[in-house]
This record gives sequence, C-alpha cells and structure tokens, in this order.
Amino acid sequence: MKSLWHSKRLPLRPLAAAVLALPALALANADVEKNIANPGNWAMQAGDMFNQRYSKLDQINTGNAGKMQVAWTMSTGVLRGHEGSPLVVDGMMYLHTPFPNKVFAVDLDTQKIVWKYEPKQDPAVIPQMCCDTVNRGLALADGKVFLQQADSNLVALDAKTGKLVWSVKNGDPKLGAVNTNAPHVFKDKVITGISGGEWGVRGFINAYDIKTGKQVWKAYSVGPDAEMLMDPEKTMVWTDGAMKPVGKDSSLKTWKGDQWKIGGGTTWGWYSYDKATNLMYYGTGNPSTWNPSQRPGDNKWSMTIFARDVDTGVAKWVYQMTPFDEWDFDGVNEMILADINVKGKPTKALVHFDRNGFAYTMDRVTGALLVAEKYDPTVNWATHVDMKTGRPAVVKKFSTAAAGPDVNVKGICPAALGTKDQQPASFDPNTKLFYVPTNHVCMDYEPFKVEYVAGQPFVGATLSMFPSPGSHGGMGNFISWDAGTGKIVQSKPEKFSVWSGVLNTAGGLSCYGGLEGHFKCVDAKDIKKELYKFKTPSGIIGNVFTYMHKGKQYLGVFSGIGGWAGIGMAAGLEKDSDGLGAVGGYKELNQFTELGGSLTIFTLPN
Repeated sequence: MKSLWHSKRLPLRPLAAAVLALPALALANADVEKNIANPGNWAMQAGDMFNQRYSKLDQINTGNAGKMQVAWTMSTGVLRGHEGSPLVVDGMMYLHTPFPNKVFAVDLDTQKIVWKYEPKQDPAVIPQMCCDTVNRGLALADGKVFLQQADSNLVALDAKTGKLVWSVKNGDPKLGAVNTNAPHVFKDKVITGISGGEWGVRGFINAYDIKTGKQVWKAYSVGPDAEMLMDPEKTMVWTDGAMKPVGKDSSLKTWKGDQWKIGGGTTWGWYSYDKATNLMYYGTGNPSTWNPSQRPGDNKWSMTIFARDVDTGVAKWVYQMTPFDEWDFDGVNEMILADINVKGKPTKALVHFDRNGFAYTMDRVTGALLVAEKYDPTVNWATHVDMKTGRPAVVKKFSTAAAGPDVNVKGICPAALGTKDQQPASFDPNTKLFYVPTNHVCMDYEPFKVEYVAGQPFVGATLSMFPSPGSHGGMGNFISWDAGTGKIVQSKPEKFSVWSGVLNTAGGLSCYGGLEGHFKCVDAKDIKKELYKFKTPSGIIGNVFTYMHKGKQYLGVFSGIGGWAGIGMAAGLEKDSDGLGAVGGYKELNQFTELGGSLTIFTLPN
C-alpha cells in the first residue's frame, strides 16, 4: 500500500520437505464449494475461486433493471473508505468495516444484527496504514468467519455466535507490517498476505490451518530460494519465448547487497485458485524504496505473478511484469481465471489487468505469456511488451531512474495508482469479455534519497497527479476487454476513476460504482447503454455483489469514500502533494460526496 506522508516469525519449513508433501486433496474446500454452487449465496469476495465476479442470477435483467428500488440500507458507523463487500450464505449476511474492523452478522429476514465483533486494536496502527484504513473483506468456511485485522491478527469467529475461535499474529505493525487484504480459504487453509511495502516490509504469503490457525507454510516474495519456497530447477519463468527454470538465487542476484531484506513485494491484493492445477495465483507489490537509484537491478520477485501449490506453497511458475519498477506499479491486482479462446485457440487462461497499464493473458497451467497489451491507449512509460523476453520496452523520457534523484519526471501515464488499482474486474462467460474499472490518470514523479528506519515510511518520491491529457478530460473509464486479442471492445468515460469492483450477471448486467457515489448498471453487450443509476450516500469504492433471498434477487454495494483516491477526504489531508499526489488529483471529489460508511441493497418492486 501507499504512504500518506512521504512520498515472531515461525521457523520456515525446508524446501525439500515442502516438495515431498502429501498429494493434493480432491476438493478445493467442500464447504466453500457447496456454498458457491448455490447462486443465491455470495459466499466469497469474488463470488467464486476463479475471481470472475459473475452471478448466474437473472431475475434482475436488462429488461427490468431500470425499475430497481432501494430495498434497505444499513450504516456501519465508520467514516473511512469501505472496500470489499459483504458475504451472504443461507439467509445470513456478514459485513466488515475499515478500522476498527467491525464484523456484523445480519439476519436477512429481519435485517436484525444477530451478533457484532469489534476487536480492540491499538490506534497506533492507523498511521502505519498507507492510503486509508481500508479492509477488503471476510472469508467464510467450516462454520467460521475469517477476518484479517489491520493490526495483522488473523482471527476465526464462530459464524453463529461471533465468538473468537482462534487468533494468530501475521506480522508486526510496529514495523509497518499491517493488513488490508481479505483472507481466502482454499482447501484446508486460510491464505493471507501482508501490507507495508512503503515501510520496507518484505512481502510474503502465509497459509494457516483452517481449524487451528497453525501456520502451514510461509513464502516470501524476495530473497533466498528456500525462503521463497522456490525450486531453482522446477520453478519456471517465461524467457526467450519459452518456459525455463528460474535458476539458483534468481532473486538475490537482482538486488544490491542485502536490500532484499527491506525489499517490499507485499501481497495485499486478491488471490484465486484452480483445483484442477491445485495452484493459487496472486501478485506481488512494488519494491522498496520508490527511489529506483537506491536499489539497482530487476528486484525479483517484486511486481510478479506467482502460481503456487496450495498444499506446499512451492512456486510452480513466476512472471515479473515490471522489472526494476521506477513508478510504483504494484502487481497485486486480481488474477481472473477463465477458459477462453486466445488467438483462436481454446486456453485455460489467467487474465491480469496490471497497475502498469498492460493487460496480460497467460496460460495458467504453464505460465506462458500469450497476450500483453495496453488497456488504456494513453499509457506512455513503455511502448510495448517484448513477447519473447516478457519485458516492457521502457521509454527513456519517462524513466525516473534515468533522470536520477531530485529530477521531476513529468507526464508519466499511468500514475502510481495505475490504470487499475485493486478494484476487481469481472468476466462474463456469455459475452466472453472482461469488464474493467479503470483510472485515467497521469503523474509527475520526483525521486529523492531516503534512509531506512524500522517502523517509519520508506518511500523516497514526491508525486502529483492529474487526468490523462488529450482525452475526455475525466479521470476514469469503464471498459469491456477481449483478452484473447488484447483489445478494448468498448469504453465508457467517467468523470472520476471507477474505483469499485464490477459484477456481471446472467441477466445481461454489468454493475459498478463511482467515486461520486453513483451505483450504475449497464448492458453487458453495450456498456454505453446505462440501465440504472442511483446516488448512494457516499462515494463508492466497494465491490458490487448479488444474492437471492426468499425468491427475490438483490444487488448491493458498500458506499463510503476513502481509499487512495479518496484519502484526502478520509484522512482530512489538504495539500495537493499529500497522499502521494492523490489529494491534488481528486480535489474536486468533496464537491460531489461526503464521508460515511453504509450498505445499500437494491431489488425489483413487488
């Protein structure tokens, strides 16, 4: 995550032991699979393990969506940015909030709060959280609700009573190792990551036993092979037009000295899982510091797509999108798994819309690079991705490293918050298209030297942001994308960045929210055709979801302005350079919305 102000670790399981672990179980997780098989539930943050954010419900459709009305609302009592979405299983809704990370269980028959959990967290964790005190949601399985608290404690709550079942400390917030990500349940494990790349936190993924909270494996993003759970001869990478072994010390060789120990590569995004391959997929964030002159080299494996065996944590393949990142283009955005035609060939694909402005289509089984194209034509920091090497062709004019420290490099597109940040895209199996919420924002970027001090921001750059020039003048687009060819199908301009997660349904809808607070549904076959629009109480950075209750379909979304784009309002910041330039870039937001966390639920009239 990003900084606002500047610009008990368990023993590691040896790699050999991990490689020799027991064969994969047959099920992804029987309880979760049962719940997501019922389209009336919304049992995972993305609706399923493939991160498709698609629902088979069709009661609300292109023919009647314009008749929707508000069914009910609920205040969360928290003013900061509301990301993620509630979960719904068997008539019960489970809601989360930003810090202090309240959890509510709500009976959908009565909208009565059945139980509430509010952890007692040290408020000292707040200034250690970059870009607002957001939380991206809960996981539900095995009769437990899983919450990753800001203070890094991962907790399991009894789903019926809200009582604490177990708790485990995932990181040290005094060192900047805090948490904003949603935990994910794959098989018998709860998977969680870590935030704090702007504090010099060394990123990792942790897997905990779903019943006891005991750590099963831990895999770092950067550093020695054994600590990354990376087999030099068996972990593969795309290079010279083919998949080849990464080789010994693949990460260490790309860092100066022991800089990898404070190297970033944090893992605060979304994770997906394919039980056919028994692999989980996720991305790693930026290297520390933001001043590239202080960390020469490719800084592997920050900015990387990882495919890991869920049972052992061992990496099967990796792909680094932005070697030697000079712009803070975190690679944590979701990996959408879909079976599509890629250049006419049926493919088990992984599709990733990176912060750097390129959309990648990979073979999710082998890791081969198939497509890499800009999903915003104004992206200028690189001309293209070399399909043989997989490396971007950087434009020297926009290289912050080439310019050197204390030089303000102007007009870089996209800005550090990317053509898309963590706000998840969707995939519609009917149109075979991806629906992507995007930022249409550029930046000026001036690196400066910074010293590492444990527990303090370790950024080293001053930024200013502004709408991409030479376009519609707004800061966002909602697009539909063909991942097989790497082309935009349609683009719908928006005044502000589209910072909400998208939902597509069998009813032909594609729904999302705007920073100014409008909830919108458009026709998935023609996204310029707006079918429904409603102004919610605050700006929307949450993710649209849907469920069925007593024969009626409902759509819902959190509103509550905040996150990186809304940090000026959420944290009361006023200088244009605050929030790493976001305050200046989004200074008009306060003319359209105000703080306040709430849930709005829509349905058709009786």
